[in-house]
Amino acid sequence: MQTSNIQRCGCRRCQRQPDHPGAVRHREINVLMSQLPEKARRLYAAIESRRMGKHGRRLFSEVTGICRSAICRGQKELTSILAGTVQNIQKHRPGRKPITQTYPEIGTVLESLIANDTAGDPMTSSKWVRVSCRTLNKRLAAIGYRMSYRTVWKLLKQLGYSMKVNEKVRALAGRSPKRDMQFRYMAALRKTFENRDEPVISVDGKKKELIGDFKVEGQTWRREAIKVGDYKYASLAECVATPYGIYDVRTNKGYVWVGTSGDTPAFAVTAIKRWWMYAGRHVYPTARNILILADGGGSNGYRSRGWKHKLQCDFCDEFGLTVTVAHFPTHCSKYYPIERRLFSQISMNWAGIPLTSLEVMLAYMRGTSTQKGLSVDAFLLEGVFTPGKRIAKEEIGTLALERAQTIPEWNYTIKPRLISEPSRNDIAVIEGGG
Repeated sequence: MQTSNIQRCGCRRCQRQPDHPGAVRHREINVLMSQLPEKARRLYAAIESRRMGKHGRRLFSEVTGICRSAICRGQKELTSILAGTVQNIQKHRPGRKPITQTYPEIGTVLESLIANDTAGDPMTSSKWVRVSCRTLNKRLAAIGYRMSYRTVWKLLKQLGYSMKVNEKVRALAGRSPKRDMQFRYMAALRKTFENRDEPVISVDGKKKELIGDFKVEGQTWRREAIKVGDYKYASLAECVATPYGIYDVRTNKGYVWVGTSGDTPAFAVTAIKRWWMYAGRHVYPTARNILILADGGGSNGYRSRGWKHKLQCDFCDEFGLTVTVAHFPTHCSKYYPIERRLFSQISMNWAGIPLTSLEVMLAYMRGTSTQKGLSVDAFLLEGVFTPGKRIAKEEIGTLALERAQTIPEWNYTIKPRLISEPSRNDIAVIEGGG
């Protein structure tokens, strides 16, 4: 028996809690349905839907994927059989094959179409799409996949997507009219760099964490709750950890450097420099160009002169690399690859665990993984990075910076002015993750 022919339960309870007590029952129903011919499927659906009581048709339809009209027809046939008045019962016909048999690769194709339109809650694994099923249906038809928009909806449910309603939780500034243009430009940049086998990294600073005996949101399986302090102030902490992450989009690999001082442009560029020496130059030995997808603000913001100056002096000039930077629009953090693929997983991994020391924090970062192959390396970045250092406009004029024609304030390229190799001592220290 091929497990690929077994329908995945689409009921709301299984979507929210896959291991609930009725999940095994739903799995058994789908296994049996996969082995029955058409007429027997309708009759079995009629019997089970009646046993489920009120709203039985809807619930059985969600569990098995069979349409409600087929269940209704099966109930009429069952009533006729029990009453001894069987008439005009359709003979068995094989029917249409499931869409997953007609197009075995349809799941991968559909996910590739919505890859640039996908968002997720940074603290959970939920997903939603910004396009409609009818729009996706037209895109699929344009590349040779014929199906109805209702089939697209079922496929999205099977892939774990669902439609979400907007929640008014905070006031936002006016939405930039350049937002959609920037997303399309960034998608084109990613495709170009991936086709040339060059690195694409998403960078950002994670929320600062207080190190000490403090409460951390979340739950863990224990006989007794962990006892922590009743106050959570920075003055009571051993230190304030400042994580900076680099997520390799192509290899699904995360790297985090944790400092104990300010989240400054110097700190951000130092972390990127350490990533290149530790992993980047080994994974991409022939690469001379790097695409960085960065936040619109913070230590790597598009307005920061220090960010551009440090990239030029401490990275491009030192390694002879050309760096293309594309900044996300404001208020779009939920679309950052590093937020939904790396930081969210780290936060869920240490949920409910007090971060009593930097060693504990780094250990939980390194232990973060997902079923899709995410792995994380984490290191302590020692040194003092003092905020407030200003770069004069005259110094920016000396940079080898070229702005793109598309939204030049958000997209630019920095080229090396002088190629120099780091010393052997620096390489030895950085390769160790320090």
